[in-house]
Amino acid sequence: MTWQHETMMNPPIEELLTRADSKFRLVTLGAKRARQINSYFGQLGDTSGSLVPPQVTSVARKPLSIAFEEIAADKIEAVQIDPEADAAEAQAALDAAALDAGA
Repeated sequence: MTWQHETMMNPPIEELLTRADSKFRLVTLGAKRARQINSYFGQLGDTSGSLVPPQVTSVARKPLSIAFEEIAADKIEAVQIDPEADAAEAQAALDAAALDAGA
C-alpha cells in the first residue's frame, strides 16, 4: 500500500510535472507567467490593457500560485523554440538593419 502525503502546494508538484518535460521548464514557465500576472495587476489603473489577465478563477493572491493553477488547468503551455531558426531570424534582422543604415 502506498501512502500519499498532503503537500502545502496546490496543485501538487506531481500534477504540474505532467504538464512540462522538466522541473526547469516548469519553474521557468511559472515564473514568466507570474511576472505577466503581476504586471497585469500593477497596470489595472492604466488604460493600456496590453497584458493578459489570469486565465483561471483563483482564491490565491500570489501571482506564482495563479500561474501554477493556469498550468495545471492547461491554460498555459510551453512552446519549443528552434535555436537555429531563432539565430537565423536574428541574423536576417541585423542584415536588414545594416542595409537600411547604408542606404
